[in-house]
Amino acid sequence: MTSVALFKQDGSQNGEVELNAAIFGIEPNENAMYEAIIRQRASMRQGTHAVKNRSAVSGGGKKPWRQKGTGRARAGSIREPQWRGGGIVFGPQPRSYNYALPRKVRQLAVKSALSEKVANKALVAVDSLSFDAPKTKEFAAAMDSLKAGNKVLVVVTDDDKNAVLSGRNLASATVVTPAQMNILNLVNSDKLVITKSALSQVEEVLA
Repeated sequence: MTSVALFKQDGSQNGEVELNAAIFGIEPNENAMYEAIIRQRASMRQGTHAVKNRSAVSGGGKKPWRQKGTGRARAGSIREPQWRGGGIVFGPQPRSYNYALPRKVRQLAVKSALSEKVANKALVAVDSLSFDAPKTKEFAAAMDSLKAGNKVLVVVTDDDKNAVLSGRNLASATVVTPAQMNILNLVNSDKLVITKSALSQVEEVLA
């Protein structure tokens, strides 16, 4: 087991919290992280690119000239690929860029990213993030108290609805639940702020 300081919402320390070393204390596997990032970025591609092939371009119903006797190369349509305005050969067509990656590799990537955060002292554990109503100003003040910085990933549970609503308009913060936490938003953040209850859920899923 490894431990980190546990803070209150106002930035004062409130003891320590134990972390599962099998999740937060492993040697980061850079290859697994790389593969998981590439897979997630690939799945985000829309894949709506398309060109018209010979059958899709308009025109070209009539043979340009007779087959023999003109001295020119034979031609069957002005929409052949070598003609200006003709169809494109082997051009891109709509497709999905999704591909599978073993679940254990995806989990290893997330564990590696979390372990990196702990090793770099970029994980901030907080007792809770509770707000009486959705208030961006109060959420920003809490992030300042926790010294979260300008690029922070905040992980809260589904019960912390006011925290989610309070942080969604803050450009410097991304607020997610444990189910929404992934390798991409982990590596794209300079700091990770996670509540104690969300920490338990993350350990439960990745254990």
